[in-house]
Amino acid sequence: MTNITPPIPVTVLTGYLGAGKTTLLNRILSEKHGKKYAVIVNEFGEVGIDNDLIIEADEEIYEMSNGCVCCTIRGDLIRVIGGLVRRSGRFDGILVETTGLADPAPVAQTFFTDRDIAAKTKLDSVITLVDAYHVCEQLKNSPEVEQQIAFADCLVLNKIDLVEAADIEGIKHLLHTLNPFARILAAERSEVKLEDILGFGGFDLNKILELTPDFLTAEEEEAAASEGHVHGDGCGCASCSSAAHENPRFRHDTAISSVSLTTEKPLDGDKIQNWISELSATKGPDLLRYKGIFSFDGEDKRIVIQGVHMMIEGTVLAPWPEGAQRYSRLVLIGRNLDPQRLRVEFLACVKR
Repeated sequence: MTNITPPIPVTVLTGYLGAGKTTLLNRILSEKHGKKYAVIVNEFGEVGIDNDLIIEADEEIYEMSNGCVCCTIRGDLIRVIGGLVRRSGRFDGILVETTGLADPAPVAQTFFTDRDIAAKTKLDSVITLVDAYHVCEQLKNSPEVEQQIAFADCLVLNKIDLVEAADIEGIKHLLHTLNPFARILAAERSEVKLEDILGFGGFDLNKILELTPDFLTAEEEEAAASEGHVHGDGCGCASCSSAAHENPRFRHDTAISSVSLTTEKPLDGDKIQNWISELSATKGPDLLRYKGIFSFDGEDKRIVIQGVHMMIEGTVLAPWPEGAQRYSRLVLIGRNLDPQRLRVEFLACVKR
């Protein structure tokens, strides 16, 4: 029997300048965590990895004292990853760090578009470090911060020791407004459990739904049964009506928003797939992330569709539990979204 080697999980680490990526990377490369990670950074000197940790080095790959490997990107990311997966000895995971001014989407798309890389690795999650002390001001002046937050599967709210305890909930609310998908971990000096950010399957919607079946179900939306929702100013949901939302410090006027579309009526599978394909083709650059679970007419199994810009993937999951209320829900994060139009187009996919 041929043993099939599972793909190596890849985590994309992003965050604005000064958010704490270097501190976190040094931890991964130095702690005795018992794992063998490969860390890919954009430029060795810029990241500031402690030279005392290096035991062996060549042009691009630096072997660390705890068995991990640190690489620099001076050329093509695909070539660097290809070199890593060909090395003897298997890694427990690969971490790709982006620059503080980078859009993480092109890095994430690499793991869908390149067949060789997709066969040997799997995008596990996108982690964004957020500077709790500066994030409100950064969101006003740096669009990269907004994009990094909106794209994440997990947000590490770092430097919470520098802000008032009463403000932390307001900042969390602001982050949730920009990205209702992501879980938020509060941290000081990038101190988070590595198992909470590496290898947890944040990008794998199938895994998330297995562990948290109501992942795409927001309590306030269930109560309202609105079948179309945008978080932000003027929103009437419980989350957006909180005291934190009333504080102008934690409001952010932005073209980025999230829209949740829901129906308990069965969908026409061909119509919904054609609509999502058309939406990604016409609005792809504005669609940062979208995830959905669907109930198709005549289909007992749950269907999952998720995408990044114009890259779409679909999966068939286990059947709906017997007696369970079937539903379809699609959540989109993007720029300049028209919630009313999206709602009309989504409901037009209901099986007649």
